[in-house]
Amino acid sequence: MIQKNLSLYYTKYRLFSFELKLLPMFKHHRYPKFIILQAVYFKFRFTLSYRDIEELMKIRGVKVDHSTIQRWVFKYAPMIEASMHKRKNRVCTSWRMDETYIKVAGKDRYLYRAVDKFGDTVDFLLTKRRMKGSAQKFFNKAIANNQNPRVINIDKSGSNFTAIRAVNRNNFWNKNIKIRRCKYLNNCVEQDHRNIKRRIAIDTGFKEFESAQRTLSGIEVVSIIRKNQIVDSKKSYFKTFLSLVA
Repeated sequence: MIQKNLSLYYTKYRLFSFELKLLPMFKHHRYPKFIILQAVYFKFRFTLSYRDIEELMKIRGVKVDHSTIQRWVFKYAPMIEASMHKRKNRVCTSWRMDETYIKVAGKDRYLYRAVDKFGDTVDFLLTKRRMKGSAQKFFNKAIANNQNPRVINIDKSGSNFTAIRAVNRNNFWNKNIKIRRCKYLNNCVEQDHRNIKRRIAIDTGFKEFESAQRTLSGIEVVSIIRKNQIVDSKKSYFKTFLSLVA
């Protein structure tokens, strides 16, 4: 029955270029890679609940439970993020960094984000606390995935300032990062927060920290794709998303 539905699905939507050969990470699933990643993309790209996506997939001839879609998101989000970092274009060495709060299970959690002076996303990290250790963890992740920045513009947060100084003390092989505190320069990263904040405000929110981490990472990946930051981008955002797990 499933094979019949999938056959109708491919015929109706003319998915002739779809690769039926499964990668190891997609083995032992009832559905092929394209179906799984389409459902995952819907969650990351649009403000839809898992039940909404279940209904959309049913309209397209694929019957899949919303809890299965949730497991797909939980499983593949880290893999997609890791692949994105390997293919993301290099950002410039002038960064603007800021954090914003996200409600998880009714508690404030902090999403650290940075963009370069052109507005391209540098990196992101959701943490449970707003403190020096969290900021330092974010900077270490951002530098590891990109390059050592020349200057980082921050707000008046003391924890961010001390975190950069700690990174400088441990960074023996590169020049020290210059710390700049100019309020208007951080407008671009604060504006960039709106994409996330708008999604959370409309959506039902998060009940678990790890679920929030993985969903937010997927939303950020799609945002990076839409900014054309991926090397060898395809004709559509969805095809570029598919290519990350090729």
